[in-house]
Formats: sequence, structure tokens, C-alpha cells
Amino acid sequence: MRLLVTGGCGFIGTNFVYMMLEKYPDMVIVNLDKLTYAGNRRNVLALEKKLGGSRYHFAHGDIANAELVAHLLVSHRIDAVVNFAAESHVDRSIADCGPFITTNVLGTQVLLDTARRLNIPKFVHVSTDEVYGTLGPQGKFSEETPLAPNSPYSASKAAADMLCRAFFETHNFPVTITRCSNNYGPYQFPEKLIPLMILKASRGESLPVYGDGQNVRDWIHVSDHCRGVELALMKGRPGQVYNFGGNAEKANIEVVKIILRALGKSEDLVSFVKDRPGHDRRYAMDYSLAAKELGFAPQYSFEQGIAETLKWYQDNAKWLEEVQSGAYRTFMDTWYGERR
Repeated sequence: MRLLVTGGCGFIGTNFVYMMLEKYPDMVIVNLDKLTYAGNRRNVLALEKKLGGSRYHFAHGDIANAELVAHLLVSHRIDAVVNFAAESHVDRSIADCGPFITTNVLGTQVLLDTARRLNIPKFVHVSTDEVYGTLGPQGKFSEETPLAPNSPYSASKAAADMLCRAFFETHNFPVTITRCSNNYGPYQFPEKLIPLMILKASRGESLPVYGDGQNVRDWIHVSDHCRGVELALMKGRPGQVYNFGGNAEKANIEVVKIILRALGKSEDLVSFVKDRPGHDRRYAMDYSLAAKELGFAPQYSFEQGIAETLKWYQDNAKWLEEVQSGAYRTFMDTWYGERR
């Protein structure tokens, strides 16, 4: 199989590319990434050195560039598209939702239009549980839960999901949608809760926690999510949505305290701050359909996953330092002779 993976220099995309190339010795992956602040080409530097030009190819560009997308699909004889590319940070979407509409909605539309025109036989669109809105104390999101996004970010992802649905219903285009709960693990940009708290706690800095800290998320290790996307690609039904969860519901404050204990830091570092607008109270995923049809089940417990994640960030302090300082962008400009 020859894959076009979009956003393969981001957190989840990076993990997916590594997993697929290791698991499938004959697979070829073309990684199309715009290299925004959250896209780090250094993440996949080892692949470029080892497999570049044979089984792995990098393309710097925008998924909204129809000419580029068409060129990549044709020149690399692509069999399937897996779309991870997205603006994904809720706080940033509240400050300025423009980039979220451009990438998440218009970019998805360009990918769908171009892939359909060129008769690409498989298309997996990676979405989020946030499109469902918020839950009360009981219940879980199923694939039948109505979409009710509460942030500009989740609204843009819901719009993309609806475009995917429309392409299947109108054109019979073979698109499958995946929705996952909150990811954590290696290579996550430190604006998200877990890597941000690890970074600040390690430095002995104040840890800002929104509201009362009781917002609940179902945490899934990125490796489990990537396996879910793989299963959707290989076995998923066109037109179907599949939920993936980690079976690990925890309040944000509980996660923060777990990190503090693991690092031997005082809970006095916690600082409760004003809640953000439209902050969803609880997410939880019913992944029984994915279990039944795809054989999906999370392999990581939260305890195992957070321990490995903490160790990864401790072992990769240079990566974290360069991401914080922005040096990773300068490094890539110099290393590849590119100026952006």
C-alpha cells in the first residue's frame, strides 16, 4: 500500500508514520505537512535518513493546495489518504478561528475533491470526540450521538466530518471517519495538558489548571489511537464512523496530581485559573462498534502510558527544549537548506 499521510510531522501523525513503516515492510508513505508551529520535521529525521527516497517521502505544503495534492497522489501512485492535518488547539481557536476554518474545513474539502477526482480507493479522516460536545456525569458518546460542538476548533472538525459524510452519501466516495478521545504520548507539542504540566512541574513552575479542575477526559495513548486508525484503514467500512477511547476517564486535576507525584513535586504548584469559554465538562467514548467490527481495544492502561510518557519527555529533554525555544524550526531550515 502507498499512503498519503497528511500532518505526519505533528504529534499523532508522527507516531502513525513510524508505526506503519515498522509494521509493514513494503509500505510507502508520503508525508504532506505544512510545518506550522506544531509540525516538527525533526520528529521524522530518522526516517528521512534511513528510508528517504525509497519508502518514505516528505512533501512540504498545504492540504488546501489542490495542485500539489493532485501531483502527490498521481506521481506516487497513492492507494489511500489518511488525513491527520489539522489546527487542533481549543485556546488558539478561541483567540482566532480563521486558521481552523482554512485548514480543517477548506483543506479537507480540497483533499476530498482531489482524491475523488483521481479515484483514490480509500480515505480515512481523523476527527475528535469534541465534535459531540459535552456529557453529564453519566453516559458515553456513541457514533450515533448528535454533533454539538462547543468551541470554534470542534465546530471546524464537525464541519469537516459533515463534508466527509456528504461525499460518501452524494458521490459514494469511500471515506471512513475516526473519532478519538484525548491523546497523550511521545512528540506531543507542549501546549496540551500532559506535556505542559510535565514541562512546568519539571521546572518547579506554577501549573495553571482551568476552573475547578474537574473537567473529565477519556485518555488514550497515542499508540492505541494509531492502531485504531490503522484498523479503520485496513478493515473499516466506507461511510462509517468509528469511535476510539482509552477506557481511562480522569479529571484534569487528577492527571496533574499524578504527574506531580511521579516527579516528586508538591501539589502547591497547582494554580487554579479562570475557566476558558465553552469548556466541555466531560468526554467519554463508547468504542464497542470499533471493537466489534475492527477488533479494536486499547492496550495501554493510563498508569502504564503516563509512566512511559514521563520517561520519554525526561529522556528527550533536548527535543522539549528546542520546541519551547523554537530552535527546531531554525534547525530544519539550516539542515535542509530551506527558508520559510
